[in-house]
Amino acid sequence: MVNGAPQAALIVENVSVRLGGEVVLSDVTFEVQRSTLLGVVGPNGGGKSTLFNAVAGILPLQTGRVLIYGVPPDKSKGRIAYVPQREEVNWRFPLTAVDVVLLGRSRKVGWLRRAGKKDTAIVESSLKRVGMWDERSSLINELSGGQRQRVFVARALAQEADILLLDEAFSGVDVASQEGLVTVLRGLRDDGKTILMATHDLTNMAERFDEVLAINHHVCAFGSPETAFTPEVLEELYGAHGVVFGNGGGHHA
Repeated sequence: MVNGAPQAALIVENVSVRLGGEVVLSDVTFEVQRSTLLGVVGPNGGGKSTLFNAVAGILPLQTGRVLIYGVPPDKSKGRIAYVPQREEVNWRFPLTAVDVVLLGRSRKVGWLRRAGKKDTAIVESSLKRVGMWDERSSLINELSGGQRQRVFVARALAQEADILLLDEAFSGVDVASQEGLVTVLRGLRDDGKTILMATHDLTNMAERFDEVLAINHHVCAFGSPETAFTPEVLEELYGAHGVVFGNGGGHHA
């Protein structure tokens, strides 16, 4: 609490990031409250993944700061978990769903100590939370795209993080599985988690997300889905054809 007001889960303030001599993020500022499901949208190369890497403390900031419940990422003691766009999983190695989620405990238990009862219980509860306990013994490379995403979310939950960053979690996932994943994320939000999910899919944004961050190297809009997607914002994000998507003329941009 600050001056009687709830402390924001995430504060991004005047953040700029330069990669390879180019400015990828410029003066990005926004604030996300606890128990919020936030959709992050923008064109390819617009800075969504860079933003997530900056928030997670993976990339250095040229300017600005990131605060996780009032402290920088490197001092937030695992309060943030990042599910990247391309999971670093050896698909040829026979990992089960339980194995993958247990990897989320590695930072807690260390590589040299075997998982204990608490770790096993957290892995079980995480898989049950995303509806994948019955598939716990299935090999990850045999699961559908939607099932894999649920397992990766469970791995993030096993880290006991308060903030989840999901980069393109809908990629390679059919519409029915997308809706199932959204239901899971809403439940996590209702349990107090704060979730940021990057997506290219502009359909049903108002039904899926509490708030939207539209980004194309800088913040184009931030707020409710109903108010964020003006024709001007869509054109700033995707060019002239972006307005067509805003008028219901397509699903992706």
